Amino acid sequence: MSATNIIDDETRKKLDSFELATRSESSFSGKFVYWLGVGFALAHVYFNTIGTMSELWVSAIHFGGFALICALTIPMKKGAARSRWVLGIDLVIGLIAIGCAAYLILFESSLYDRGVHFNSSDWIAACLAIVVALELTRRTTGWFIPLLIVVALTYVFWWGKYLGGVFNFPGLSLETVLFRSYFSGEGMFGSIARISWTFVFMFILFGAFLVKSGAGDFIIELSRCAAGRFVGGPGFVAVLGSGLMGSVSGSSVANTVSTGVITIPLMRKAGFPASFAAGVEAAASTGGQLMPPVMGAGAFIMASYTQIPYLEIIAYAALPALLYFLSVGFFVRIEAKRSHAGSIELNTPPIGEVLKGGWHYLLPLAVLVGLLIYGFTPTYAAGISIVSVVLASWLSSKPMKAKDILDALSQGSRNMANTAVLLVSIGLIVNVISTTGIGNTFSLMINDWAGGSLLITLLLVAIASLVLGMGLPVTASYIVLGTLSAPALYGLISESHLLQMMVDGSLPEAAKSIFLLADPSQAVALAEPMARADATALLAMVPGDFKGTLMEMALDPRVLAMALLSAHMIIFWLSQDSNVTPPVCLTAFAAAAIAKTPPMATGFTAWKVAKGLYIVPLLFAYTQFIGGTVIEILGIFTFSLFGIYALAAAIEGFLESKLNLISRAVALVLGVILLWPHELLVLNILASFMFIGLFWYSRRAQESSLEAPETV
Repeated sequence: MSATNIIDDETRKKLDSFELATRSESSFSGKFVYWLGVGFALAHVYFNTIGTMSELWVSAIHFGGFALICALTIPMKKGAARSRWVLGIDLVIGLIAIGCAAYLILFESSLYDRGVHFNSSDWIAACLAIVVALELTRRTTGWFIPLLIVVALTYVFWWGKYLGGVFNFPGLSLETVLFRSYFSGEGMFGSIARISWTFVFMFILFGAFLVKSGAGDFIIELSRCAAGRFVGGPGFVAVLGSGLMGSVSGSSVANTVSTGVITIPLMRKAGFPASFAAGVEAAASTGGQLMPPVMGAGAFIMASYTQIPYLEIIAYAALPALLYFLSVGFFVRIEAKRSHAGSIELNTPPIGEVLKGGWHYLLPLAVLVGLLIYGFTPTYAAGISIVSVVLASWLSSKPMKAKDILDALSQGSRNMANTAVLLVSIGLIVNVISTTGIGNTFSLMINDWAGGSLLITLLLVAIASLVLGMGLPVTASYIVLGTLSAPALYGLISESHLLQMMVDGSLPEAAKSIFLLADPSQAVALAEPMARADATALLAMVPGDFKGTLMEMALDPRVLAMALLSAHMIIFWLSQDSNVTPPVCLTAFAAAAIAKTPPMATGFTAWKVAKGLYIVPLLFAYTQFIGGTVIEILGIFTFSLFGIYALAAAIEGFLESKLNLISRAVALVLGVILLWPHELLVLNILASFMFIGLFWYSRRAQESSLEAPETV
């Protein structure tokens, strides 16, 4: 089903407002970008497979080429896509970016020969590179990030020394700042840029090949067959289709536009309220960035930050992502029952027939997962999987031909251009944070404000992610928040493990010595189990400088690694909330444009449906959902499933039928019990059976109301 046949011109104009104004691909510049994209994609495949060039040089080339593509694709002024003089300026900006990359490669050695002292051309090249990055970031994301970069850079060499207290920074010379920003592997061309041209590009290219091969249409068709015939089936189609599509697209707004034009009209036709249909699509599309294997760019950045293998990260991310989509599905089921939304005839063939005609689309994903399990790096696995997409397409009636391959290469580069410019620019902020140590300062402030409370810390991070998300894309928000607040969360989660050891009386002897330095009189208390309040008071006596050493002595390295991953996963999940939380929630606004509903009302509906974004991070913080044994993880998943369904029923006041106040209160209590971190297995089992009983009671009440004769 073509999207263009579903939406009218007015809706299309509204949807266009959520996309950047770009030049036509049929124009001369568009054709130039087409072939530039093909060449640049092939160059990146070479860099990521058999290339041996310096990483700094590759990062510079990555910036220069994508800056040129970005400049030629997105005009400097909206509404000026056809202006020749604007095109001329854009071309000059792109060529300056190319020149800056070439200058770094050609004259890096000369700079070191001079003892790292700038000459005139060094000053010009460094300044121009930063200015171009700021301008192109402004075009793609607005003014917020460029202003944030300017504030960060000027803080280092200018106004930071005038501040008092913990934010006072003596300052570096402007020459040093420019060197670290441009010539070294710490700023624009540092670790974030390296993630961009390796993992992120290869998986975006993989996604472009999948879409070009027809996998996107197969996903929608499969979702319609699998879920469309249930009560409220179109809502489940939105959840399933957006989850599968988002796992390879990595963009919530793009996911909403591509799947929403099909699923939202279907939901309306089935009887769902318009605002609810739009809210479900927005919430489901947001979850697409949580679903492995791609997870936007988050999984790759997380792997770089934590030094935990990418495969392990996506393995731990799978069940939480599934839990989120099931939580959205619960709201769909409840609303379907309340609105009497039924299944509709979707004119789809049997699911077996769809699988028979499109099973080959699943082969590249199987190849990708298999290669990762076998031990290939993500970049190699993605490269081989791209080849497998082409080979798998030859098993269909529409094999990819040379033109399709070129189109996919070019589209992959176009899809990457905005992300590449953004990530390179964000590297400037990350460099300032690491140079000044402001990340540790911020973490200490969070600890101070929260009073050592993990729950309050989570609340502060959630508020910060929402505020940042109003001006930053999700990936950028995660990078900034991860750099600033991950140490605080990591420390508190690690402390919770340490406190449990003290309560159990299982503290290693080496760790006890740190406590005895703080208070030698505690030797007897440390030798046996203690109350949690006593353990907390004793831990508070340990100086902050010694806590890191204490954690390393007391906790297994694996436990510390999982605590770090939990901290980053919490931040990554909370960074998604800006997509569905008013006042600025672009994913919900895009869905509202399709459904023709009030944007803000749609945003609040999406925020309600996406409650899993806030519940699952609590599980990361307080349970062994990440890092536990298989039995522990499956147990947490199962009980949380019942708990979230119970909370959804309490929020909506409806299950299979309307709940009275007592039933609603029972659902709320059961939800809290099932989600609350405790080790009383019997209580969880009892609460689960009680919820099943409440579900059955509600269902019987619905059947009774349907069977009751009408009264005159």
